[in-house]
Amino acid sequence: MNYANLDQFGKDPWWLVLAKVVIIFAFLVVMTLFAIWYERRVVARMQVRPGPNRNGPFGLLQSLADGLKLAFKEDIMPKMADKVVFFFAPVISTVCAFTAFSVMPFGPTVSIFGHWSPLQLTDIPVAVLLVLACSSMGIYGIVLGGWASGSTYPLLGGLRSSAQMISYEVAMGLSIVSVFLVSGTMSTSQIVEAQAGNGTVSIGSWTFDAPAWYAILLIPSFIIYFTSAVGETNRAPFDLPEAESELVGGFHTEYSSLKFALFFLAEYINMVTVSGLCATLFFGGWRAPWPLSLWDGANTGWWPILWFTIKVLLLLFVFVWLRGTLPRLRYDQFMRFGWKVLIPANLIWILALSGVRLLQKDDISTGSRVGVITGIVVLVVLVVVLVAMQRGRKDVLADVPKPHPGGRVGGKDGFPLPPMNLEVPPSPRAKRVIVEREPVSTSKES
Repeated sequence: MNYANLDQFGKDPWWLVLAKVVIIFAFLVVMTLFAIWYERRVVARMQVRPGPNRNGPFGLLQSLADGLKLAFKEDIMPKMADKVVFFFAPVISTVCAFTAFSVMPFGPTVSIFGHWSPLQLTDIPVAVLLVLACSSMGIYGIVLGGWASGSTYPLLGGLRSSAQMISYEVAMGLSIVSVFLVSGTMSTSQIVEAQAGNGTVSIGSWTFDAPAWYAILLIPSFIIYFTSAVGETNRAPFDLPEAESELVGGFHTEYSSLKFALFFLAEYINMVTVSGLCATLFFGGWRAPWPLSLWDGANTGWWPILWFTIKVLLLLFVFVWLRGTLPRLRYDQFMRFGWKVLIPANLIWILALSGVRLLQKDDISTGSRVGVITGIVVLVVLVVVLVAMQRGRKDVLADVPKPHPGGRVGGKDGFPLPPMNLEVPPSPRAKRVIVEREPVSTSKES
């Protein structure tokens, strides 16, 4: 039996379960060290500079050197901090980040020292919801870390992060609903199985079975999911909880040494987790892409681990690409984009997809088909009307005369507008102190 099903989980011996836990832990730590080096090298390439190239070949040991440096740094505890919560906050974020990867399928069922076991730690009928729950619990570590620091800027960073992650968690959850509708399951291993050989590729008179990736069939869901994942992981251009131009360093301003390293580790593990979940939901998981899938042994044995890792690395490249090209958004733009664009677009797409799925059923009556088609048409018209109204509102606002830079809003009695060139005028309360200096005599005193 090559492919995993839910009946195969929970039957492994204890030593095999422990080995899988250790291997997943090592995989995430190595991927974190590699992702840090990978990000530095890719951004350096984009900015035409060498990047890390001293420690190890091509600077591969630079991430390890940074980790050792953090371990030997002084661990500072602020006087006003809640010491217990301050200590456990990074632990919560890190543990939740590791736990979310426990349901990721790395490959099919293989023989491990005589035991047939799937290359996956565990799987449950609602495995995708487990990943979302772990990512939601991880926000507690960020909020508690900002609150327990006893400082204003970390508190603001923690509150920002909680609002941001809650907002984009909704959009991410809705984007996965379409995958549930098409695959008919919430199990990660079954979602991978549902993307196997459902498509065909024709070359002349030859016809091949190709994986039916949901990234192609459900492209709006994929775009919304990945956009939400960037906001969920606090990555640029959505790295507002750590905006150094506003909040010094965000929620981890007061952290140092290993506690800061745990927050750093949790962020990169979350990047790997959302990339792994994206590969599982939309890119066939561990299955080989076409034309590699034409090889009979591509989806058997240990080869699928390689395909899964390559997909994760390509998605991590997109994270780095976005950081190196896009500027940071304003917070109001970011929240407006989540609530007024991503979530409504998600709801409209889910309704349209549900109507299409309903029309595909053979036992549906003609009246029901007409009703579904009418509902889809009304939905499209409503969307067009709303977009036109929004565009008309922008045109009206564009006709409103704008205040002169550095002047007053609302006439001469209105409130002052700061100058746009960021030159701060001298305070009228400042006293001008004139220091008179005695003339310096150039003659030598006798």
